[in-house]
Amino acid sequence: MVKLTALSTRENLILLAFSVLFTVNIAISNVSLAMVSVPLHQIMRSTCPVVTILIYRTLYNRSYSTPTYLSMIPLIFGVGLATAGDYYCTLIGFLLTALGVILAAVKTVATNRLMTGSLALSAMEVLLRMSPLAAVQCVLYAFITGEVREFHLAYQQGQFSGSFGMALLANAVIAFSLNMVSFQANKLAGALTMTVAGNVKQALTIALGIVLFNVQTGMMNAVGMLITLAGAAWYSKIELDNKRAKGAR
Repeated sequence: MVKLTALSTRENLILLAFSVLFTVNIAISNVSLAMVSVPLHQIMRSTCPVVTILIYRTLYNRSYSTPTYLSMIPLIFGVGLATAGDYYCTLIGFLLTALGVILAAVKTVATNRLMTGSLALSAMEVLLRMSPLAAVQCVLYAFITGEVREFHLAYQQGQFSGSFGMALLANAVIAFSLNMVSFQANKLAGALTMTVAGNVKQALTIALGIVLFNVQTGMMNAVGMLITLAGAAWYSKIELDNKRAKGAR
């Protein structure tokens, strides 16, 4: 049983704002993906670590070591090679994707602040408080965009089956587990490390696609995956060395 923290009106408003950020981030990402090519979308999303660093430097006056800054180069360059393909976009698609990158970085930093700042909420409590708010916002968005009407039509036409319901339930369980693990990892490892892990995820997604779905890739894509993983390993070593140095003081 999760014991909820007593929050002030201001703190509840902060959680409401966080839920809106969470919803808008997902919506913008999905909408922009329809307006740009997947390779371009992935390359732009790979810059999240840099945006995260800029947020910390601007808002929290936090700086990082030179090796940490340099480790961002192979992380982003590697994803660029790994996802190389046809690049196309509309102007609005490019702008929405750029906005999505900023929102994703802000969301990651905000999550960390909620769990390590003055509130210091647990991952479960953040989900318990934020999920109902985000769900209401998503339903309202679905009404506005006509998705609820399409859902009702599909239901009337008998397009839903027991297997579909089970798949939907499984998806919900996976989404819950993902958020729990993601929030807890963010609390322990930090926002920048989470965005670095996001770049690693892109490389591993391609690797899993090769193994599970026989996705065809070229030598350049393979080299890109290796560079991304090497960049992540370099970043991890830098972070561990920095923590050891701080602990020795």
